Formats: sequence, C-alpha cells, structure tokens
Amino acid sequence: MQQPVSGVSTAEIIHEQAVSDTKGKMLGEEIYPRLASLFKLFGDTTRLKLLHALEQNELCVCDLAALLSITESAVSHQLKALKLSNLVKFRREGQSVFYSLADDHVKILIDIALEHIME
Repeated sequence: MQQPVSGVSTAEIIHEQAVSDTKGKMLGEEIYPRLASLFKLFGDTTRLKLLHALEQNELCVCDLAALLSITESAVSHQLKALKLSNLVKFRREGQSVFYSLADDHVKILIDIALEHIME
C-alpha cells in the first residue's frame, strides 16, 4: 500500500464498502490530538500511581507524597496536570486540600487497563 502524500492518499481502495463504513465512523480531526494527550497523561508512572491511589481513597498532597515516597512538590506538579485534564478534582477542608478521581470514567479507564495487562 502506498503512503499518503501531503494529506492525500494515493493508496488504492480494495474494500470500498469497509472503507466507506469506517470513514463514516471516524471522529473529527480535532478529537484525535485530545485523545492522544489523554493517553500521554496515563503514560507516566508517577501519574498512574497517583491515579491508582486516588481510586482507593481521597488523599491530600502530603499523604500522597508519603505514600509514593516523592516530594510534595512533585505530587503537586503531577496533580496540576491531572487536574487541568479533568482527571482529578479537589475539595478544601479547612487548611487541607483533598484530591480524588474526577469521575467514574477515570476509574473505568484504570480498571480496564489493569485488567488487560493482568490477563
């Protein structure tokens, strides 16, 4: 099969119906970079540990740092990225800030990935 040139495919379509059907199910071009960005966040061991810990319990930065044996600064840095991507949320209780998973979708992503690698 030939490679696309300048965004235009010069490949010959053999199975026209399958290609047409698939093309109709593809998402808009703006969606794929967002999806790739989400998966990049899951591509970091520290962020995965944080997410998995937060799947178990709502925790503050100092507890997460102690649990993972990393600095509070490192935890805060990673939590910021996870918060900006809507993977975690936080709530204040007095002087403390507690973090948890943003919603069940995040838990499902983690659980499915774990199930896949444990097979």
